[in-house]
Amino acid sequence: MSLYPPHVIVLIGPTASGKTELAMEIAEYLKTNIHNIDSRQIYKFMDIGTAKPSESQQKQIKHFLIDIEEPINPMNVKQFQEIAQKSIKKEIKKNNLPFLVGGSGLYMNSIIKGFFVPDIPPQNNLRKQLEELGQKECWELLKSCDPISSKTISFADHIRTIRALEVFYVTGKPISTQRVQKPPEWRILELGLDRENLKERILQRTKNMFLSGIVEETKHLVSQYGSDLPILKTIGYLEAIDVLNNRLTIDKAIELTTKKTIQFAKRQKTWFRNKNNPIWLNNKNLLKDAIIKIESFLG
Repeated sequence: MSLYPPHVIVLIGPTASGKTELAMEIAEYLKTNIHNIDSRQIYKFMDIGTAKPSESQQKQIKHFLIDIEEPINPMNVKQFQEIAQKSIKKEIKKNNLPFLVGGSGLYMNSIIKGFFVPDIPPQNNLRKQLEELGQKECWELLKSCDPISSKTISFADHIRTIRALEVFYVTGKPISTQRVQKPPEWRILELGLDRENLKERILQRTKNMFLSGIVEETKHLVSQYGSDLPILKTIGYLEAIDVLNNRLTIDKAIELTTKKTIQFAKRQKTWFRNKNNPIWLNNKNLLKDAIIKIESFLG
């Protein structure tokens, strides 16, 4: 498929909306591969808690940008952007149609809108000090030094809170003022996936995660990398650690994870409506509607 300027298909939507399943069907129809744009699926050994495409799904359709880093090595948006853009450009050179799928709005927009974020290396001593302060104090610091970022970074998002503070203390400027936009020379079709029954889907997926072994997966990660691993402070893994330490029952962990995930999904939907404005798919026949829109876009 040779199209110039290069055409790129994007599928975005909140967590648990069914992006993986629909993306598989679309990719199979288009005879193309999938680029996973997800801030947690990039890490190895984090399969259940990140709802990573299964081994059989990855065998059926080639998925890029999965399992590209060890959990002990946090990857920032800038690093991910460079790796992802390189991979997408390879697909374009092969005359393949790039198909980007994900719910991580900032990571997706760094690629399709060309955000350039400050390339500040990790400041280990500063991070340690911020870790000791705790998330509540760090969040209050972020609100005072970078109120714009505090509106887009979740109170529960420990990793991005620390990163935003790190950039501020190193450069003296809020990270929100340092993003420059230079969109790639691509024609992009953004499709949005949302569900009326999203809360029920989130509850069911959370139950499945705990039944499928997120606690055991977390135990393995702790044994390999220690309980202070930053990525374990994210939704699902945090509750699994509390189960391991007998601070929560499985039922309570499911309840808390579901509640936090619903709140997170609300923020994702707000982001996509404000920052992306995709063409939302008709839920009555998702695949048919997606194919009609894609074929119209490709001409």
